[in-house]
Amino acid sequence: MENLARSQSKVAVVREKSQLMSASEIDRTVVRLAHEILERNNGLEGLILVGIRRRGVPIAERLAKKMTEIEKTSPPVEMLDITLYRDDLSTVGQQPRVKPPSRFSVEGKAVILVDDVLYTGRTTRAALDALLDHGRPRRVELCVLIDRGHRELPIQANYVGRVVQTADDEIIEVRLREVDNQDRVMICERAQGQCLVLSG
Repeated sequence: MENLARSQSKVAVVREKSQLMSASEIDRTVVRLAHEILERNNGLEGLILVGIRRRGVPIAERLAKKMTEIEKTSPPVEMLDITLYRDDLSTVGQQPRVKPPSRFSVEGKAVILVDDVLYTGRTTRAALDALLDHGRPRRVELCVLIDRGHRELPIQANYVGRVVQTADDEIIEVRLREVDNQDRVMICERAQGQCLVLSG
């Protein structure tokens, strides 16, 4: 969620450099993360998965599916829209439309926040603010598919699919079939000019 910002008037050219993860690699990573979460939490009791909209949600749902296969019981999965909690909202030209928040409680729960990419940490900070509107959790942990570094806030993930060293002009693009009709993770680079985003 943190890796690609686009304005209405200017859209950066993005060119693919290489593929970081295939569909099968994403699936194996989700399986490993599901096992790690279950092991550290001694199962599913009191556990809730909260996906950060947008691609954090299908990742959370996939984790829940793997956990159900292992534990034979399914954890609750919720969606968190952090749009109004972002600290850069005042810089957005057009104010976003936000659906009314889904009502769920994390009171006393062990929460696993799920996102696709951890970058500056600002998305996670906004998610923590939004989460507190749903109660006071017993514990909050962060699970991400990709950690690309370049943190601006003291935030770290508890569960990481892959750590990728990136340059400032590079972008990690996570594509999931639930959103993008395909599964893969790409590393892309920004180029000069104003054009539509290029994808392959």
